Amino acid sequence: MKRAWYQSLYEHFDGYDEEPYTQSTADEVDFLESVFHERPLRTVLDIGCGTGRHALELARRGYRVTGIDLSEAMIAQGTTQAEQEGLAIHLEQGDARQLRFKKEFEAAIMLCEGGFSLVETDVMDRAILQGAFSAIKPGGVFIMTSPNAEFMLARLSENEGFDPSTRRETFELEAIDEHGAKQLLNCTQRYYSVDELSELLASVGFAGMESFRVSQGYERGVSPTKDDFEFGMIASVPAHSRGESL
Repeated sequence: MKRAWYQSLYEHFDGYDEEPYTQSTADEVDFLESVFHERPLRTVLDIGCGTGRHALELARRGYRVTGIDLSEAMIAQGTTQAEQEGLAIHLEQGDARQLRFKKEFEAAIMLCEGGFSLVETDVMDRAILQGAFSAIKPGGVFIMTSPNAEFMLARLSENEGFDPSTRRETFELEAIDEHGAKQLLNCTQRYYSVDELSELLASVGFAGMESFRVSQGYERGVSPTKDDFEFGMIASVPAHSRGESL
């Protein structure tokens, strides 16, 4: 079976930790802690953890973290780093669409997309959110980011690959294959509005959705704008989830 574009890209993405969008990890974890401390929370699932940049930083700060990612190569990088630092952290290869966890974590994060919006269908995106909801204990919190549809809708003339009816972009990326040769990947990415993502989160059981701005950093209490490529969402698992008695 042919690999999905995101599998091909991230399995041999040796320069991932040098990308501009990976350089604010400490500040992003400061933001996460500001939310966690409202509960307080200590166990965290990092969905689509990549090389574990957020998971590792959380572990350095004393959180008990499990990270999951589709890329074995990225998991291997993160595991090596954790071993070098002596961090108690568990990173494993797995598919975010098929999360196996049931009410095991007080919080889950899915940042810099973490697989969400990169997969092929809206049904798959919903499966990722459903798995996240199932993994979090009642009263826990979920923090995620998503590409911003309003950003693309404001720039239709500049983005011929973006379909405003499906809010999905198609584009090409150059990557390196397992033999070190360049390859051209046919890619797709789904963009969401705040309202659309809020409704999707609610449909799997989350409540209390709160958006935040993703610009130079994460800004709580500031609404995303059409100039922001991404935005973030904070959502809660109700203390008494569906099917539980009050």
